[in-house]
Amino acid sequence: MTKSICVMGLGYIGLPTAVMFANYGVQVHGVDVNPAAVKSIQEKQLHIEEPGLQERLNKAVDEGLLTASTTPKEADIFIIAVPSPINADHTANLEYVRQATAAVVPYIKEGNLVVLESTVPPKTVEDVMLPELVKTGLVIGEQLHVAHSPERVIPGRIFDELIQNDRIVGGVSQQAAEMTKALYETFVQGTIHLTDATTAELVKVMENTYRDVNIAFANELAQLAEKLDVNIWEAIKLANYHPRVNVHFPGPGVGGHCIAVDPWFLVELGGDTAQIIHLSRQTNDSMPRFTAQKTQRILNEAKISGGTVAVLGLAFKGNVDDMRESPSTYVIDELQNLGLTVISHDPHIKDNKHATQTQSLEEAVNQADVIVVLTDHNEFKELDPTTLTPQHKIVFDTKNCLDSNKWQQAGYHHHLLGDAKNV
Repeated sequence: MTKSICVMGLGYIGLPTAVMFANYGVQVHGVDVNPAAVKSIQEKQLHIEEPGLQERLNKAVDEGLLTASTTPKEADIFIIAVPSPINADHTANLEYVRQATAAVVPYIKEGNLVVLESTVPPKTVEDVMLPELVKTGLVIGEQLHVAHSPERVIPGRIFDELIQNDRIVGGVSQQAAEMTKALYETFVQGTIHLTDATTAELVKVMENTYRDVNIAFANELAQLAEKLDVNIWEAIKLANYHPRVNVHFPGPGVGGHCIAVDPWFLVELGGDTAQIIHLSRQTNDSMPRFTAQKTQRILNEAKISGGTVAVLGLAFKGNVDDMRESPSTYVIDELQNLGLTVISHDPHIKDNKHATQTQSLEEAVNQADVIVVLTDHNEFKELDPTTLTPQHKIVFDTKNCLDSNKWQQAGYHHHLLGDAKNV
């Protein structure tokens, strides 16, 4: 049985991971640089939204197996789960990883294990973490064990996927890999695959880059379909009946901390050899502008000058409160650049985290000349269009999440991203 764990970072990955270990009987101390986040955890209040998290947090705190503060403490194992964003020039910002590693150095003892969960460019463990960890004076691989085991979960399903998904473990040494495997066997039911740290780093970035490239392909097809009088959603569905084809679906852009970020790690490292990856990033980053321009065309076709847009959805995916790299924010910027007025609404994003946001769906819609759906929340899928009173009955669905027949029967002009067949 693992004696104690110190988790650095209590965000979308670190907190569920800490709670999961605590629920399996491990003593866990969580650390975050945000005092408000720490205070909320101590009081069993959530600062992030995730199904099942509240109940698991309550249990962990009530049983005395989860504590939280802004400073680390001695433990047998240290898990680093801090952000690894990109800079404005799309280069990797690994300062959070470096700072978190440096912060645990004074608390490390001989025989400890340090595991990086953050998704990072290949060679981060080697080039960023190890130079900090050698300051312990311990011999890496003999007295101190280091590994990378990247998270492979998606917001909204984190606990199911923590348990069920296979896990990749890359050790700086074979012993570190084996120790890390034993750690995650606490709750992981999927297969745990062992490799070296750099390969594990590359594998996680590869997984997200594959999806980004596939979505870019779908987004190009969506733009092409609008010139061919085709419904791309129908075409993709039919193509995917082929046993060796799995085309993803288009959308207003790609968001989240992983898919919109990780491919840039390979572009930075690969330079001219990462051309497909780079082009895919540019394609997906262009979709907010394409979405805004299509919104403008819809208004022009309706002979509406200027106009007000009700944007439904600020989160990067359905049924979560995560706005990291959300394409919605970029779509709003592009709409405003076109001179349009925007009012946004998202039932999962509280406290009006965007300047255009209102907590009232009615307020967002009542003045709207067009409703634009950017996130496929269940609340939007289940909307009754007959209860809405916009200025003009026009809706633009970028996620194919609305029942077009229901909206058309309610008198709406229904537009779908990538569909020129059924306008």
